[in-house]
Amino acid sequence: MAPRKNAAAVNVSRAAVPPSSAAPSHTTTSAASQPTKPSNKPTSSKPASGSNLRSAQNAQDILLGVWNNYVEHTPQRVKLIDTFMAFLVVVGVLQFVYCVLAGNYPFNAFLSGFSATVGQFVLTASLRIQTNPENKADFEGLSHERAFADFIFGSLILHFFCVNFIN
Repeated sequence: MAPRKNAAAVNVSRAAVPPSSAAPSHTTTSAASQPTKPSNKPTSSKPASGSNLRSAQNAQDILLGVWNNYVEHTPQRVKLIDTFMAFLVVVGVLQFVYCVLAGNYPFNAFLSGFSATVGQFVLTASLRIQTNPENKADFEGLSHERAFADFIFGSLILHFFCVNFIN
């Protein structure tokens, strides 16, 4: 919303310009007779701390609403998978931080462990998508047991390659 102008300033500026050359108040003309957009910058230099507080409160209300909706409507099985995925994120971050702080002397070990964490996260995300009741229409012919068996098989292959990569 554009800032309000002082009524006295508007009357003075209209009196200074002859009526025949007065331009509409929405646009102004530059020296090259090209219309320009009016500036929407506020005239005061004070930051609007009330609007920042309001937007922070709105963001907090949105996050609280999302969390309450998640807690109320998400099945227990999906919450368990989400917890495991959060654990994998924490493990991946810890491995990366350790590599940065302590060094990466056995680089194969770091690479193998980190790729196992990322790969397990991807396989778990796939399991979550396949077993989520909201995606039942997309996976009609796939039972939860079949999805879990695929998850276990993929995890075994992933860890086999990671162990062999260490040497």
